[in-house]
Amino acid sequence: MSDPLRRDGRLGIGVIGAGRVGPVVAAALAGAGHAVVGITSGSDDERASAVLPGVPVLDALEVVRRSELVIIAVPHEQLASLVAGIAEVGGWQLGQLVLHTDPGHGIEVLRPAAERGAIPLAVHPAIAFTGTSIDLRQLQAGYAAVTAPAAVLPIGQALAVEMGCEPVVVAEADRAAYADAIQTVTEFSRSIIGQSTSRLRAIGVENPGGYLSALVQSTVERALRDVADPPPLL
Repeated sequence: MSDPLRRDGRLGIGVIGAGRVGPVVAAALAGAGHAVVGITSGSDDERASAVLPGVPVLDALEVVRRSELVIIAVPHEQLASLVAGIAEVGGWQLGQLVLHTDPGHGIEVLRPAAERGAIPLAVHPAIAFTGTSIDLRQLQAGYAAVTAPAAVLPIGQALAVEMGCEPVVVAEADRAAYADAIQTVTEFSRSIIGQSTSRLRAIGVENPGGYLSALVQSTVERALRDVADPPPLL
């Protein structure tokens, strides 16, 4: 296996989790010159194959065996047992990069892999994934929360940059608060937009989503500008 600290060569990337996140993250890294060597079957194999055409579908252990960088993008409640299960059968490899994309976990959940010599990285791109190539453009305007041991933090940051994101370091102890912030803004936004479109539809407004699109985007942009540069108190 090549030295992951040497960034002049390509990494062989394997993906565990063929939902909306894993294939897109792998495609972004493939665009930076890495090679995707395998992906597990998931919730929408057809969509995953559209994002990663020609990539072989393998079981998780074979993905790990073939990869220098393993991207794990599975539901929050499955992550710990998956990592531990692969460790129990000796799947993780010395020097292998193991990166998960869950906002609520730092690197502690990857301890079973780290104990077998793998390098643990937690990188969460802060966008709402659709699982399509549209996300690749969104990544270019996004940020990614990076948590890693100090010695290998530059690797996590470099991978975030190669995804197209600006890396932001989040300490292990702060991942729960980070996840809460992400969940709050995501769920609140969906709830409010759902309520508003429902009310407009009830009074006969056609295409309420389209009607609100410019208003929602401009309101959010204004709110974000106000956070960055608060207006003066009058």
